[in-house]
Amino acid sequence: MWCGEWVFNGKSSGCWLIGDFCERIQWLLDFVLPPVIDPDGYRPNVGIILCNHQGQLFWARRAGQDAWQFPQGGIDEDESLMDALYRELWEETGLESGQVKIMGCTRRWLRYRLPHWVRRHGSKPFCIGQKQRWFMLRMTGGESCVCLDGTAKPEFDQWRWVDYWTPVQEVVFFKRRVYLDALNELSRLVYPGGLPEQARRCFDEQRRRCSKLRRESMARAGDARAPST
Repeated sequence: MWCGEWVFNGKSSGCWLIGDFCERIQWLLDFVLPPVIDPDGYRPNVGIILCNHQGQLFWARRAGQDAWQFPQGGIDEDESLMDALYRELWEETGLESGQVKIMGCTRRWLRYRLPHWVRRHGSKPFCIGQKQRWFMLRMTGGESCVCLDGTAKPEFDQWRWVDYWTPVQEVVFFKRRVYLDALNELSRLVYPGGLPEQARRCFDEQRRRCSKLRRESMARAGDARAPST
């Protein structure tokens, strides 16, 4: 876990090359105690991708909404990434640490900005979005271990297994690029021999869609800032 790579179960994943010494130090500091909201206005968050042995992913519907997403949640003050990971895993899926296997996580924080109408403009410090470390977990317990209503306020009310790239197509638009990047980086953990051709074509198509949405969003933002004449 130290010599520039993150090693799981005695084997180098090949995914977690950390750069130079200073970057490694910052990576470890962020991993242990990330700030609640960083100076740029992003709140640290853990994202959880659960897979089964067939390469399908756990996809859950937010309670009372027609919105589907992966489990995720903010990191509390004085809470490490691993503590947050297992807490969010249990709160949102009912799974405990012994019922999953950690396969790896993204090398760096992946960020998305919240739309203006979602931001809490009166809060201090002001949060403009989330920065996330995404973990790939394999479910080792049976599906009967999943419990969505184990807390007083459940996050999800339904779940299903989906194909690897389906979440990029179905998630809310402002999270789409982060989902694409996280799934692409972690895909070698689920498909160590490389993505199947059909999955690769799907990835290429989703990448084009994300780029188009990003350009359109930037164009709309530019129009909104332009002075009226």
